[in-house]
Amino acid sequence: MEGKSEKRGTAMTKLILIRHGQSVANLEERFAGIYDAPLTALGEKQAELSAAYVAEHYEVSRVYASDLKRAFFTGKAVADKCGVEILPDERFREISAGAWEGLTFAEIVEGYAADFELFMKDVGRARATDGESVAEVGVRVMDALRELGERHTGETVVIATHATPIRAVQTLVTHGDLACMKDVPWVSNASVSVLAYENGRFTFELISHDAHLAELITRLPDSIE
Repeated sequence: MEGKSEKRGTAMTKLILIRHGQSVANLEERFAGIYDAPLTALGEKQAELSAAYVAEHYEVSRVYASDLKRAFFTGKAVADKCGVEILPDERFREISAGAWEGLTFAEIVEGYAADFELFMKDVGRARATDGESVAEVGVRVMDALRELGERHTGETVVIATHATPIRAVQTLVTHGDLACMKDVPWVSNASVSVLAYENGRFTFELISHDAHLAELITRLPDSIE
């Protein structure tokens, strides 16, 4: 089993990033941000499947989750399956989307065309209208991951979070600059990414693994990919 004896007693921490399962906002093609949309029935099933995958392959010591319902439910499924504690952590929330909160993508295009065009074409440099910038998301999430990496040395912890935080982290770790984020794809719902932290450095061991979801894989709509 990965992450059990192999890393125990070493300085490496494994940080398993799981995007939440399909939410009602995903289904309705809305920009959720910190709008607290729950999971759909399909999203709940995805969360359970990812929980089973993680429990089978890793020895998890703790689960952290964004306090937003869709991510917290996903994290709780993992915590329950692994028999560990879950702690809410606002640092792993989705981007605070300001004026876009809860709007459909079509409504955002109609009302905030210029800002949303930048988000679509050069997401790493974008800011939600009256909201958070993607760069700010990257800073808060990377700082939080670094802190957990130091706190849980030699352990494996799960972080249930959202699409923008994971995409920003993937870009910063693999490219070092959010200017490259436009070339990094969104991860699928309930996908599993594994980030290793050792001696102050991050490396990805797995990115957006979703084979365990089989025919239940869902992604963001083509219109914003």
